[in-house]
Amino acid sequence: MTKKILLLGSGELGKEFVIACQRKGQYVIACDSYAHAPAMQVADECEVFHMLDGDALMAVVEKHKPDIIVPEIEAIRTEKLYDCEKMGIQVVPSARAVNFTMNRKEIRELAHTELGLKTADYRYAKTFDELKAAADVIGFPCIIKPLMSSSGHGQSKVDSPADLAHAWEYACAGARGDVKEVIVEQFIPFDSEITLLTVTQQNGPTLFCQPIGHVQKGGDYRESFQPAAISPEMLKDAQDMAEKITRALTGAGIWGVEFFLSHKDGVIFSELSPRPHDTGMVTLAGTQNLSEFELHCRAVLGLPIPEITQERMGASAVILSEVESHGAPKYSGEEEVCAATNTYLRIFGKPEAHIGRRMGVVVCWDKLDADQEALRNKCKALASKVKVY
Repeated sequence: MTKKILLLGSGELGKEFVIACQRKGQYVIACDSYAHAPAMQVADECEVFHMLDGDALMAVVEKHKPDIIVPEIEAIRTEKLYDCEKMGIQVVPSARAVNFTMNRKEIRELAHTELGLKTADYRYAKTFDELKAAADVIGFPCIIKPLMSSSGHGQSKVDSPADLAHAWEYACAGARGDVKEVIVEQFIPFDSEITLLTVTQQNGPTLFCQPIGHVQKGGDYRESFQPAAISPEMLKDAQDMAEKITRALTGAGIWGVEFFLSHKDGVIFSELSPRPHDTGMVTLAGTQNLSEFELHCRAVLGLPIPEITQERMGASAVILSEVESHGAPKYSGEEEVCAATNTYLRIFGKPEAHIGRRMGVVVCWDKLDADQEALRNKCKALASKVKVY
C-alpha cells in the first residue's frame, strides 16, 4: 500500500531514505530550510520552511495530510509531533522517541537515571558560571556539547580552565534550535567506539547490524568500517543496552546507538539517533544484505525484515569541502575513484559548499577475511583525491 511520507530534513541520509522509499512505491514530500537539498532532488514534492516554526510545520502537515512523518534532523519543533500522533499520523519512530533523542539532557536522564545504563559522568550548564562550576566537578579533560546539535557541531574537548570560554562560545554557536544549554561530560579514555545500528519493528523482534567502527574529528564522522572488532561479551552488553533504551522510547525504525569500548570500564552508552546514522553510510558498500536505509524504510512501512546478514567487509571515508562556493559546486578526481575496484563514489548534491562541509562519501568493500586496515587506507586515499571547487 502506498503511503504519503513527510520527511523533515533533506540531507544526504534523507536522500538515500527517499530512494529506498521510491523503490517500494511510496510518495515522499521532502522538507528542509533551504531549497534544492539532496533529498528534494529525488522526492515527489518538496517544501522549504523553518521547522522550528511550529505553525509552519503544522501548516505543511495540514496541506499534505501525510500518513507518516519521518524526522531526519534535530532542529524541529518536536513537541508538535505529539499533536500529529493524536491526529492519527505515524511519527517515526514515535513522538516520544524524537522528543527525547533530540535533546541530550532527556536522553541522558532516561539512559542513566531511569534505565541504569553505564554512561560518562555529566553535569548541565545554562550560563558560563555554571559551566565553570560543572567542569570543576567533572574534572579535566572534559567534553562540552550543546544539548541540541548534530554532526559534532559545537562539541569540544577541554583540557584546562583556560579553554572553557572558547568552549562555551563554540557550544552556543553550534547549538541547533533555541535550547541554550550545554552538557559537560567526563572524558572517557576509550579504546574504540562503535555505532550499533538497531532495528525495531512493528511486528517482529529487534534486530542488530554488525557493529560499525568509526573515527571522528571534532565530534564529526570522518570514516567508518564494518564489521568492527569487538568481543562477544561486549557485543552482548551493547545489544542489551540498545534493546533496553529503544524499547523504552517506543516505535519502529532504525536507530544509531553509539558506545565507547574500554578494556577498563567495559561498554559505555554515549548517544542515540532515532534514524539512519552517518557512520552507517558504509552499508552503501553492500556490507549487509540490506542497507541501513532499506532497513529503515521497511521498519517504517511495517514490512517484514526476516534477517540481517553480513555479506562483506566495508569502509567509508567522507569528502569534505576546502572551499566556499555559493554557486553549484564542481568536483575533480572522480575518474581516479571510479577507476578503483570494489568502490562506489557518492556525491550528495548539496547546492552550496562551505569549508568543512560533508559533500560526498567514498565506500569500498572486500571479502570478510580481507585486511581491514588496508581497506580503510584505500578508501581514505581515494576520498582525498576528490576536490570541491
